[in-house]
Amino acid sequence: MKGELLLFSSVIVLLQVACGCPDKCRCHSSTNFVDCSRQGLAEIPSHLPPQTRMLYLQDNQIHHLPAFAFRSVPWLMTLNLSNNSLSNLAPAAFHGLQHLQVLNLTQNSLLSLESRLFHSLPQLRELDLSSNNISHLPTSLGKTWENLTILAVQQNQLQQLDRALLESMPSVRLLFLKDNLWNCNCHLLGLKLWLEKFVYKGGITDGIICGSPDIWKGKDLLRIPYELYQPCPLPAPHPVSSQAQWQGSAHGVVLRPENHNSGERDLLECELKPKPRPANLRHAIATVIITGVVCGIVCLMMLAAAIYGCTYAAITATYHGGPLAQTNEPGKAEAKERFDSSPA
Repeated sequence: MKGELLLFSSVIVLLQVACGCPDKCRCHSSTNFVDCSRQGLAEIPSHLPPQTRMLYLQDNQIHHLPAFAFRSVPWLMTLNLSNNSLSNLAPAAFHGLQHLQVLNLTQNSLLSLESRLFHSLPQLRELDLSSNNISHLPTSLGKTWENLTILAVQQNQLQQLDRALLESMPSVRLLFLKDNLWNCNCHLLGLKLWLEKFVYKGGITDGIICGSPDIWKGKDLLRIPYELYQPCPLPAPHPVSSQAQWQGSAHGVVLRPENHNSGERDLLECELKPKPRPANLRHAIATVIITGVVCGIVCLMMLAAAIYGCTYAAITATYHGGPLAQTNEPGKAEAKERFDSSPA
C-alpha cells in the first residue's frame, strides 16, 4: 500500500513538472497566466511555464530577488510582486524580461533603486513603487523609460526628485507623487516648472504637498508662485589652508598679505550670476491676453475721439454757415430788382 502511494505521489510530481506548473501555483494554460499569490513563498518558484505572460506573486514573504530571477519566463508581460518583504533587488534581477510592460512593486520595504535595475526592461509601460521606504530615485535611467506611461511613487520618503529623471520619460501621462516628505526649497523649483508644463500638455498628477520648510508645509507645490523662490546660494570658496602657507614660506616663497577689499571685489565680479528664471507659461498667456485687452481699449478710445472730432467739426461748420447765407439773401434780392427795372 505504501509503495502504491509513493508511486502515485511520484506520478503527480512528474505530471506537474511535465506541465511546467510549480507547487502552490495555479496555472491557466489557455491565458498563459500563473497565480502564485498568498502561498507563503520565500523565493521565486522554479519550473515556471516558459510561455507565461502574467505572473502573480503578491502577498507572499519574498525578501530578495537574485540575478536572473525570471530567466525561465522570457515572454512575461505582467509581474505583480506587491505586498511582499522585498528589501534587496539584485541589479540584474529583471534581466531577460524584454517584453515586460507592467511591474508592481508596491507595499514592500525598498529603500532605494539602482539605475541598472531597469536597464533590461525596454518595453516597460507601468511601474508602481508606492508604499515603500524609498528616499531617493536615480537621476537618470537612460532609454529604459521612453515607453513608460504610468509612474507611481506615492507614500515613500522622497524629499527631492531630479528633473532629469522626469525628462527621460517623454511618454508619461499619469504621475502619482503624494504623501512623501517633499522639501519645497529652491532645489525643487525645476520640478515645479516641469510639472506645470506637464499639466499644461494634458498630463495627470495628484500633485506635491510640501512637508518642509514650515512656510510651505501643507501647500501644493503647483500653487506656490515661482517668483517667491530665491536662487540657491553658491557654494563657499575653499580658503587656503595654513599648512599650504607654511610650506610655501619654507621653500622661500614670500606670501604677500591678502588685500581683502580687492579679494572681495574680485569674488563679486567672478561670482556666477543666477540664471534668469524661465518664463511661466500661464503667466505669459495671461500677459498676452491683458496686453490685447489694453490695446483694444486704446483703439476704441482713439476711434471715439476721431468720431467726436468729426462731429464737432460738422456742427461748427453748420453753425457758421447759417448767418452767411442769410446776409447774402438781401444782396441777391436787390440785384434782382435792379435787373428787372433796367430798360429792356
